[in-house]
Amino acid sequence: MELQWSVQQDPPQTPSPVEFPAWHLVGLEEQWGCHSLSSRSAPLLGVGVEVWVQGSLWWISGLPGQNVTMDEGGTPLLPDSLVYQIFLSLGPADVLAAGLVCRQWQAVSRDEFLWREQFYRYYQVARDVPRHPAATSWYEEFRRLYDMVPCVEVQTLKEHTDQVLHLSFSHSGYQFASCSKDCTVKIWNNDLTISLLHSADMRPYNWSYTQFSQFNQDDSLLLASGVFLGPHNSSSGEIAVISLDSFALLSRVRNKPYDVFGCWLTETSLISGNLHRIGDITSCSVLWLNNAFQDVESENVNVVKRLFKIQNLNASTIRTVMVADCSRFDNPDLLLDASDQATPLCQVFDLGGDSEDEAASPPLRNPRPGRAKEGLRRVLDGVLDGGTQLSERALETRVAELLAQGRTKPPERSAADARNKYLIFTTGCLTYSPHQIGIKQILPHQMTTAGPVLGEGRGSDAFFDALDHVIDVHGHIIGMGLSPDNRYLYVNSRAWPPGSVVADPMQPPPIAEEIDLLVFDLKTMREVKRALRAHRAYTPNDECFFIFLDVSKDFVASGAEDRHGYIWDRHYNICLAKLRHEDVVNSVAFSPQEQELLLTASDDATIKAWRSPRTVRVLQASRPRLRPFFSWFASHRR
Repeated sequence: MELQWSVQQDPPQTPSPVEFPAWHLVGLEEQWGCHSLSSRSAPLLGVGVEVWVQGSLWWISGLPGQNVTMDEGGTPLLPDSLVYQIFLSLGPADVLAAGLVCRQWQAVSRDEFLWREQFYRYYQVARDVPRHPAATSWYEEFRRLYDMVPCVEVQTLKEHTDQVLHLSFSHSGYQFASCSKDCTVKIWNNDLTISLLHSADMRPYNWSYTQFSQFNQDDSLLLASGVFLGPHNSSSGEIAVISLDSFALLSRVRNKPYDVFGCWLTETSLISGNLHRIGDITSCSVLWLNNAFQDVESENVNVVKRLFKIQNLNASTIRTVMVADCSRFDNPDLLLDASDQATPLCQVFDLGGDSEDEAASPPLRNPRPGRAKEGLRRVLDGVLDGGTQLSERALETRVAELLAQGRTKPPERSAADARNKYLIFTTGCLTYSPHQIGIKQILPHQMTTAGPVLGEGRGSDAFFDALDHVIDVHGHIIGMGLSPDNRYLYVNSRAWPPGSVVADPMQPPPIAEEIDLLVFDLKTMREVKRALRAHRAYTPNDECFFIFLDVSKDFVASGAEDRHGYIWDRHYNICLAKLRHEDVVNSVAFSPQEQELLLTASDDATIKAWRSPRTVRVLQASRPRLRPFFSWFASHRR
């Protein structure tokens, strides 16, 4: 059926108006307008209708010369099939408004097939993507994505005096913390109107600025990380623990390099890093487990213990540590399995397996000690004989690799234990640019500072710890975040050109301006979903900085260098909103108790709070009464 719509300037003289409350039709045409339906096959249909709109008034009449069946109120009664075809030609707001005309139109306007078409067309979702498993109807799913996304700016916080770098919520959602180049850690009270609760100035402790914060599990302590201006080089940092009862500074821990950031492992113990140079481009990263309360009375009680010691090659270092709790894997929020046709963009290596296939293994794979010694002998003989041509850096990397292979403790294999946790961090093996994600299992007996100090229980032949898994993203990693169930890892990456080869570890390949948001399943150690795209970054490799992202039950959000924050739906992989700032957006954070509240932090020295349209209407109403979502839809089209 071919339908044609025309617009006339003068309203008809004969039809009777039907009036509805003005708020039902917010945003419809303010000027006189007519949507007139005609059909080339009108004799077959035997019906025609004109619908006239002015403000809150609707006029409905049959076309001249047509026999139109009328209902009891004198309104033209069309076949449901024809109304359905008409509604297919309308946009979502017009369909909802037309549903107010009469009961028949209202019933058709809620048709599931109609809203399925509206959904796929409006959001441009691929037709092979099914409806969210938890959705009850297409109408409600359309409404969720339009009315429950935090995209309405409700408050701007300007208490910081310099770039705001990071945001973190308490687990209860009642408070959040912010870090800034003004060298303060600010703690905020998250009420309907956000207010400043406390500000800690870290300049007296020789900090340059604060960069990261995290609440412990019971929200009694705050970990704050910053860049330290001590007697060491510029890569040094420090971690401070602040009591949220008294806001007293409880302890400080050295952290090197500073972009290890640090994180909580238990309610009272945190992970920090240290870096030891071995050669020009070879080093060793040590991860320490620290007690948050270090004023112990007994000398026999440990306040710090070495957790892992990991070799770094080609100027790489361990950065951005975080902990995933395996006990939460069995309750995923979303089904994110990729289709069988999906081609993974990244390689995932299991370094603890027994396979002898080295062709499919990364450079970090460790052969047997005997083979390592023989390999080292062959390399040195080749160099001395002149048969092997290697640069100084390549020779250093090869020798360090072979020496470590006989002195690396293999991953500990244990039965599945819900108490286990994963230590996740960025690393590399080809260049200083972080292009790999390292994963190391933390067993229950390792989650305490009790026991041997400084690795006393380690055998003399086990100098380094091997990783359990390595994910190579073939690009520069600039952000990571875990889903609320800790099962899915979201990664911001700026890709290298396809087929690029790293010839010099100090000259990594150029990186793309477009940011890829990758998704990995930590239960299966596989990449799932296709990459999310929309946000951009412009800084080169040597100036690249971290852009913090966050994940809620249904959404994932990230900052970008293009002066916007972005929100995507986790199931449909579509961008739902762009949140504007005046400068780079460094960090975003969803409220853990209310995903319809999002915070964004920017280089423009502000923090913005964003709420969903639905929440805004509820908060603005004189009493808690939900208005139909299309009243907002029509007047706030994105």
